[in-house]
Amino acid sequence: MRSRTPLIALLGAAALALTSCAASAPPGGGDSTDGVLADGKTFTAVFATDPGTLDPFTTTMGAARQIDRYLYSRLVEVQNDGEVLAGLAAEWEADTEGAVFTLRDGLTCEDGTPLTATDVARNIAYIGDPANGSPLAGLQVQPGTTAVGDDAAGTVTVTSGRPDAFLLQNIGSISIVCGTVVDDADARAVGEGATGMFTLSEIVPNSQYTLTRRDDFTWGPGDWDPEQPGLPETVIYRVIPNETTAANLVVSGEVNAALVLGPDRQRLRDAGLFVSELPLAAGQLFFNQAEGHAGADQAVREALVQALDLGQLRQVLTGGEGTEAKSLVTIAPNPCQADVVGGLLPEFDEKSAAASLDDAGWEVGSDGIREKDGVAMEITLVTPTTLGNGGSAAAELMQASWKKLGVAATIKTLDGPSVSETLFATGDWDVSAVPLGVSLPSMLVPFYSGPTPPEGTNFASVTDEAYATAVTAASSKPGTEGCADWEDAEKALFTSVSVVPYANNVLTTFGHKATFTEGDGIDPASIRMYE
Repeated sequence: MRSRTPLIALLGAAALALTSCAASAPPGGGDSTDGVLADGKTFTAVFATDPGTLDPFTTTMGAARQIDRYLYSRLVEVQNDGEVLAGLAAEWEADTEGAVFTLRDGLTCEDGTPLTATDVARNIAYIGDPANGSPLAGLQVQPGTTAVGDDAAGTVTVTSGRPDAFLLQNIGSISIVCGTVVDDADARAVGEGATGMFTLSEIVPNSQYTLTRRDDFTWGPGDWDPEQPGLPETVIYRVIPNETTAANLVVSGEVNAALVLGPDRQRLRDAGLFVSELPLAAGQLFFNQAEGHAGADQAVREALVQALDLGQLRQVLTGGEGTEAKSLVTIAPNPCQADVVGGLLPEFDEKSAAASLDDAGWEVGSDGIREKDGVAMEITLVTPTTLGNGGSAAAELMQASWKKLGVAATIKTLDGPSVSETLFATGDWDVSAVPLGVSLPSMLVPFYSGPTPPEGTNFASVTDEAYATAVTAASSKPGTEGCADWEDAEKALFTSVSVVPYANNVLTTFGHKATFTEGDGIDPASIRMYE
């Protein structure tokens, strides 16, 4: 069972991605050969950064979305191959303009009160109302979308604010909270109003999050059996920034799951542990195009990329395990399966990079740093802690390459909440190495067009008419019928150097005495514990 809500994919913080999931050893780990399922166990996992707010209407951080995956159910569960299974909804009809969802019987909130069709409709309408400022507006719910619940019939009727080629997958995959917290941001921030398989019983910021399984949870995915053996009673997520420490803990069995990206993963493979492998976007560069930033000039963006050996960066970032990016859509079901990057990114050419900056008026000063109109070319490079040691090494390589070009780069390595604050609030950055992963091309739109923070999620202040035109054409065509237009949209972004995807990686999450499948983090319904 694989399901996903594709948002910002902060590596190690779980957002977003799965195309394969494989066990390479007996499910209990290297010391287990019988694979005996065990009830009543605690599943302990690791993430590298504190999730910050858990509000599913506002967060786009992977660690937070992982916790929300346990707390909040969805109308439908979209599988790795594109199949749609029942979640809160037993039946549905949808096109590009709207949808009708018929809810299962017996849905309840964490306090035992019924979850009604009106409650579900309020979730959708809240996100769709631009006045509420949800970053999911335009991402999963189109701005202006309305929804009406019929409690007697158990139906939710959705009218999209504008055409959405993947409306069923988008609206069907939002986290649904109880009606009592739809208008209570403080309650949502601490995980209240659960409709899912678990409730949140304890939060220790920057340390530990503890969840308890609900005995009354029966609704999916599909015909999932809540009485099957091996389901955990408790889930604990520990915040462990150091990857080697996390690797040691999973080998020893102190934790049941840890994502490992760096050189430690080979010894974990050698230990014969269960491993889930997830191809995902790893190396992407964004340029702040807001007024007053050097990246507002396309010539500067091109020069900064020409100064980088992207192949070498890929090797450094991924420890030699990465592959070239083919598209901005990296997560299953990825309906268009496009290969559109090739030949569109600026090629490594230090002389051309220098000449471009010269032509743009950026002259090398006596200190070796370029300046224009008395302003030095000093940029801030943001990289997330979740990229691990490879991310730090790649950032240092970029810094050194730009120094040769006459550009002074300061590296800021930030945890998840700080990344969110920097990209979506302060705007105090020039180049971002925080990768963005999505499973549907429509989910890219609010990040590359429309309002900028704090009113929207176009964090790089991209204005690209060719992109907008292709998106308009694609959005009116259902599903894969618009793939050619979605491909044109991506090509426009590469041509304008608004984003530079240079590496995908295989994320490896190792399990000890536990198995699971992943999408936007570990799927709670898939966890099985072993003796």
